[in-house]
Amino acid sequence: MAPEPHSAHYFVTDPSLPEKPRQISVDLRGREVRVQTAAGVFSPGDLDKGTAALLRNVPDPSGRQFLDIGCGWGPLTLAMGLADPEATVTAVDVNDRSLDLTRRNADAHGLSHVETFRPEDVPQDRQFDTVWSNPPIRVGKEALHEILLTWLPRLAPGGTAWLVVQKNLGGDSLQRWLSTVLDAAEFTIERTATDKGFRILTVERSR
Repeated sequence: MAPEPHSAHYFVTDPSLPEKPRQISVDLRGREVRVQTAAGVFSPGDLDKGTAALLRNVPDPSGRQFLDIGCGWGPLTLAMGLADPEATVTAVDVNDRSLDLTRRNADAHGLSHVETFRPEDVPQDRQFDTVWSNPPIRVGKEALHEILLTWLPRLAPGGTAWLVVQKNLGGDSLQRWLSTVLDAAEFTIERTATDKGFRILTVERSR
């Protein structure tokens, strides 16, 4: 499925829409946080329902290397950074405006341990202990699968990825697909929660 016309700019590096910056307040796991958003990024007006569902169901991130796949303006990045000021949080997006907003929001809250990258610029040897993502389902199945197969194998041994996927946009079929493409000797895939029509999936790497 191709990106919908109104949402296609989320998945390009230079969105063409005028920026129209704004500030909003959001609740990130019990913290009221003031952030900057803009047009041309995912969910600029508020905290997306899927992201909110993920934040309600994840435990505190563990380890020293965290990853947010498709960071948008940075809600998951900020939540991880606020949860553990000692860990490195890697925020990845193809949208340069998203990366700029995430960087500015992290700086505004003193999160100097946040690093923002386009996918191809993430250091090749970096592995991740905790991954949080509201993956861009609407990019289409092929592109989504490529994204997940790029990042999930970079889980460190003992690491866990938490993904939120809307049930009616393929949450169950994505779980089945992950079970077929990831080595069962290394990865365990489970549905850990259902929250208001969203599936919360975990991918754990044993070794």
